[in-house]
Amino acid sequence: MNDVSTDAVTLDLLREARETVRSSPLGVINTPIIPWCQTTLPLSVSCNVHIKLENMQKTSFKIRGVANQFSRRPSGGHFVTMSAGNYGKSFAYASKHYGSKGKVVMPETAPESRATLIQTFGVEVERVPTSSLMSAVNRCIQEDNMTFLHSYNDLDLIAGHALGLEVLEAVPDPDVVVVCCGGGGLLAGVAAAIKLSGCDTTRVYGVEPEGCTMYQSFIEKKPVWMDTHSIASGLAPPSACQLYVDQIVLVSDDEIKAAVSALYRAGLVVEPSGSAAFAALVNDKIPDLEGKTVVCILSGGNVGKDELANFPD
Repeated sequence: MNDVSTDAVTLDLLREARETVRSSPLGVINTPIIPWCQTTLPLSVSCNVHIKLENMQKTSFKIRGVANQFSRRPSGGHFVTMSAGNYGKSFAYASKHYGSKGKVVMPETAPESRATLIQTFGVEVERVPTSSLMSAVNRCIQEDNMTFLHSYNDLDLIAGHALGLEVLEAVPDPDVVVVCCGGGGLLAGVAAAIKLSGCDTTRVYGVEPEGCTMYQSFIEKKPVWMDTHSIASGLAPPSACQLYVDQIVLVSDDEIKAAVSALYRAGLVVEPSGSAAFAALVNDKIPDLEGKTVVCILSGGNVGKDELANFPD
C-alpha cells in the first residue's frame, strides 16, 4: 500500500475535516487542555507544559479519524480493518451506528479485553500473528468482497486527526508539540495541522516504544516492516508513514510503565500507547525545553483493570 502523499494534505482539507468531525453523529468531543502546573505530575524541566486529554475521547482518540472516514463512505457497507485495539473500537462503534458490517483483524499480542470490547458492537474479530495482518485483510477483500479501511495510512483518517487545529486554538504558536505515534495517523494529522497553520518553528516530536516501526521508517524514509512485542501494543503497527514531523524519539517499556502509573496516581487513566509522549517528557527525551511552551498529547484511554494490575504502584 502506498503512503499518503504530503501534497494531498492541505490546510483546507484539514479544516473541512474538522467541521465534519465536529458535527459527526459519533459524538466526538473537543477534549480539554490543562496546564501541567495544575496537576500533581512530576516535571524536572522548567517549561510551560499543556496536556491535551485525548484519553477522554469517546471510544478512543481514533474516533476523530473514523468519524471522517465513515462520513465519506456509504452507509451499510461491509468493511474490514486491522487494529491492536483503539482504531478497532472506534471502527466497531461507527459500524454499529451507520448500520455497516465490519471485521477487525487483530494481532495475537493485543489484550483479549480489547477484542471482547470490539465484539460487543457486533463486529467480528480475527486474531492473527502480527506478520499476517495484511494477508488476512487481503483475504477478506478478495474472498468476501469487503472494503478495506486503513487504520492509519488513509487520507480521510489523517485529516480527521487534525486536532492540532484544536491545540492552536488553546495554545497559539507552541514551541514544541509531543505526540504518541504508531502507524502515524494521529501524528501526521497533528503535525500537518500545526505546520500548515504557519507554525513553521514549532518542533513536532513523535514518540514510540523501542523496537517499533516509526523510528526506523523515519531513518529510512519509507515504510518499514517489523515484528514487535512492546507492552504498548497500540504503537506497534507493521508499517508507517512520514509527513510533517521533526523527529521520532524512543522510550523503553519500563519508562512507559512508570508513565502509566504516574498518570494514574494523578487521576488520569491512560493506556501504555497513550502515555508515550508523557514518558518522553518526564525522561528528558525531548531536547531544549527550558522556558519553552510545550503541548503533550495523551491519546488512548483504553486500559482495563487486568492490564493496570501489571503496573507499579
